[in-house]
Amino acid sequence: MSLLTNVMDHSLDDGYAEAAARKQAEGAGGLPRTVRAKLGLAVGLVLAALVVTVGAAQARVAAPVVAKEREELIDRIDRETDAADELESAVDTLRDDVSGRQQEALKQSGGSDQADLVGILSGAVEVHGPGVKLVVDDAKEATTGGDGNPRETSGFSDTGRVRDRDMQRVVNGLWASGAEAVSINGQRLTALSAIRAAGEAILVDNKPLVPPYTVLAVGDGKSLSTRFQNSADGLYLNALQENYGIRTAISVADDLRLPAAPSVIVRTAQPRTEKGTS
Repeated sequence: MSLLTNVMDHSLDDGYAEAAARKQAEGAGGLPRTVRAKLGLAVGLVLAALVVTVGAAQARVAAPVVAKEREELIDRIDRETDAADELESAVDTLRDDVSGRQQEALKQSGGSDQADLVGILSGAVEVHGPGVKLVVDDAKEATTGGDGNPRETSGFSDTGRVRDRDMQRVVNGLWASGAEAVSINGQRLTALSAIRAAGEAILVDNKPLVPPYTVLAVGDGKSLSTRFQNSADGLYLNALQENYGIRTAISVADDLRLPAAPSVIVRTAQPRTEKGTS
């Protein structure tokens, strides 16, 4: 108890108390007493006020310039965005024109049966016929991966989201099961089509798609459905449904209609010409 009483009665150490008393007696704790010290303090205060005033004035003068530059930058972004939209529209128009010319050339070429077959296999013409409709969708409670990207995970579909590699396996399985033409969300696939991911979107030929993913495959409907579901890719899709909640639905259709693909540009392959013998 005596120690606690001593602490309460003498909360400030005696050494600190003596130092404070000595400074007060010497006048070191107050304002400067000499004229020189007072002048130094005054000059310091004036300089500080001058710096603050100049900074405020410069900010006030520069504000309109900054605002103008910002407006010019916004206008430039708007102009470039409009220009990009116009170019994209022009590209789409030209692509449609090229596709139309290709279809017309196929119709006018000799040997109509062969031309029709080439058009179907290349995706250059619209097709219809019996087949399979397969709908693939994310799980109801789909989550994202550790870094926020649902498609950059170490597991197989542990986020409950459909990934680009899942759709690749679905499409390849349909081709292997006898599909003659395939589309995803109205996007016709060809031999040059690519299914990739960009962020959280699945791209088909650089066009983003959103779930649910509706895959239409023209072929012998019942046989195509049975072969696909019994294939390794069909079993893979079934495992995604059972283990990770990815939703799937497959049905046989009597008549499916698939659009033509955008113009297919072949850069490497060349037609082989047969030389006659003399």
